[in-house]
Amino acid sequence: MTTPDRGSRFAEFGPPRRVEGGLKARSTRGAIGRSWWSRRFLEVLESFALGTRLTRGRAYARRGQVLRLDVAPGLVTASVQGSRPKPYPVRIGLAAYPDEVWDRLEADLAGQAFFSARLLAGDLPSELEELFAEAEAPLFPAGVAELEQHCGCPDFAVPCKHLAATFYLLAEAFDADPFRLLHWRGRSRAELLDRLRTLRGVAASADGAPAEQAVVPGAPAGPADAGAGPAAAEPAVAGAGRVLGGLPAAELADALDRFWLPPAPLPDRPPTLATGPELLLRQLAPPGAAIGGPGLVERLRRAYREFGRPRPATDPDASAR
Repeated sequence: MTTPDRGSRFAEFGPPRRVEGGLKARSTRGAIGRSWWSRRFLEVLESFALGTRLTRGRAYARRGQVLRLDVAPGLVTASVQGSRPKPYPVRIGLAAYPDEVWDRLEADLAGQAFFSARLLAGDLPSELEELFAEAEAPLFPAGVAELEQHCGCPDFAVPCKHLAATFYLLAEAFDADPFRLLHWRGRSRAELLDRLRTLRGVAASADGAPAEQAVVPGAPAGPADAGAGPAAAEPAVAGAGRVLGGLPAAELADALDRFWLPPAPLPDRPPTLATGPELLLRQLAPPGAAIGGPGLVERLRRAYREFGRPRPATDPDASAR
């Protein structure tokens, strides 16, 4: 496919074929993207100054012309129904960071409890973009040159309306599950959260008692305790076991002020704890078709937004007038 500045003699090839069961954008009018990360991602697309191609792509996204959308490390693939009988294959590539870069990022994330807590809750704090930038691994593409775009349609324009529709659906996929953005950059949700738990556990035991001493007082001794040697010792226990492990049971009452210590340094600046009313929906897997599928999620999302709106104060004297 050629550069975006070339005209497209196939721009009006014909109306798209109607499809059933396509992925429809939740937004029915206006801008697409609610979260800060999806809006930030779309800033890149809209900076291309693509004019009517974005308008047609947004219409495709809202009509359900995108039949499939998959996110993998470094590659987004989609299938978009156009005017021809066979849907067009779409691919959008973005560099996935190698393991050594993610090792550095995960160490930075695990060093602050604020980031781990927000990520474990299924949310991306806005400070995350700054952390990625400081690690010289930007979270978002800076421009069109960083994206490899391919579509099987006969349109020479890049991006065509099928690519634009995929971008918009991708932004809404990031709204629903922000970890798909991180997955595109090379780390799945499970891999990232498991790594953060491991790193925070190591940090918690590094400044505590040795592994063979960091046990909970009064815990029953297992078979390995009878002469198994240091190689069979249990790993260090964080929390109460780390602080109180060396104390006799009679002295525990005098150590209540040390019952808990933070396993990682707290952030220097106050964290941003404001979250939207849809946080629970982002943590759950999509419901099956038997209970409503994606339509159920959208209905619950609207209900949560309605429940979360502040109610006008009532006038206590109204009933007396």
